[in-house]
Amino acid sequence: MDTKGRVSIPASFRRVLESGDPEWKDGLNPNLVIVYGDHRRNYLECYTMEAIEEVDGQIAALPRGSMERKMLQRLFHGQSFPTNVDDTGRLVLPAKLRAKIGLENEAFFIAAGDTFQIWKPETYEAEELAKTEAWLDELPDDFDPLIYLDKAQSSSGSEG
Repeated sequence: MDTKGRVSIPASFRRVLESGDPEWKDGLNPNLVIVYGDHRRNYLECYTMEAIEEVDGQIAALPRGSMERKMLQRLFHGQSFPTNVDDTGRLVLPAKLRAKIGLENEAFFIAAGDTFQIWKPETYEAEELAKTEAWLDELPDDFDPLIYLDKAQSSSGSEG
């Protein structure tokens, strides 16, 4: 990350942003929304335009006046930052967002389908890797986590 808060987005993530932006055309910069709400969130979550529209639709489907709808509107509408990728494939992170997660010199990206997260590398290592290790430690030594993919495949194939 440079002194102006610009971070280079990996090319594969830029392709996801382009495919998830209905207004994107070759030669334009893809749009996205950075969600930073939730006091427990120690990362920035970047949504493609289609992904955030899906979330918005799910929020709108909740009963009007419900606490769940109000809270999700505050988290996703009131604590988000619409932006786009610049001409050089970078994302400008405002000082407020950098301060929220303590981002200084380096950013760690992790993909999650039609979203990706931006972490301070030390925070990711301390929090997320520790959670993964703790989860794996509870499993038998010969356990293969790929079995979960087999279960997902069989459950999606049995619908209909």
